[in-house]
Amino acid sequence: MGERRQLESATSFRQFSNIDALFRDKCCPWPPPGKGAEVTQKYKKAPANEYATSSDFCRIYLEQMNSLCLLSLLLTADPQKAEKCFVLGFDDSINNNSVFKERANLWARRCIILHAIRLLCPRPSDKSELDEARLSQLVRDVPAEVRAYPHFARFVKLDSFERFVFIMSILEKYSDQECSLLLGCFRRDMINARTAAIRHLASVVVATETQPARDVIAFAGVNYASH
Repeated sequence: MGERRQLESATSFRQFSNIDALFRDKCCPWPPPGKGAEVTQKYKKAPANEYATSSDFCRIYLEQMNSLCLLSLLLTADPQKAEKCFVLGFDDSINNNSVFKERANLWARRCIILHAIRLLCPRPSDKSELDEARLSQLVRDVPAEVRAYPHFARFVKLDSFERFVFIMSILEKYSDQECSLLLGCFRRDMINARTAAIRHLASVVVATETQPARDVIAFAGVNYASH
């Protein structure tokens, strides 16, 4: 199934997004390179009743820039829409003063997901709009580090509703109830879409019949979490 690779440097995503200007306008002071790596341990030790500040969210978006950009790209399957979701999610996060610090990381990801839903309005009847030519162009347009994500092209080629359901329920681990509420659909539609997504991914990821479909979920989850 290929070698797993990590997205290494946050600076790589500044190729397709004006992220430098975004952070300099919104975040003060601008942190030195590598400083954001300290934030994870800081949040683990934060009191349960302490609220996240705009500076906290700035650090989260800096530390997890690759992961959040990847989330935006996988959801939208479009670099320009992904950038828009990232920026809107960032703005929402830093302007929110009612999120507990220990949940700030989850909130940052949720903001991006919510904006992607509003932007694309995925529905159960959706069909994939990506033919082979447009898929090839999309893959060329994203940074090389994103292309290195295992089976990126397979994810973005899913129907938009299937893609959202798979990412939210399998990779982000949202409950069936929460997925159906956020997507505005019946739970059975969500479950059917997840099953279809797993089948589609299994048809191109699993090389032999001896590798069960559940390996696709485990493989995708491990690689996604590593970023």
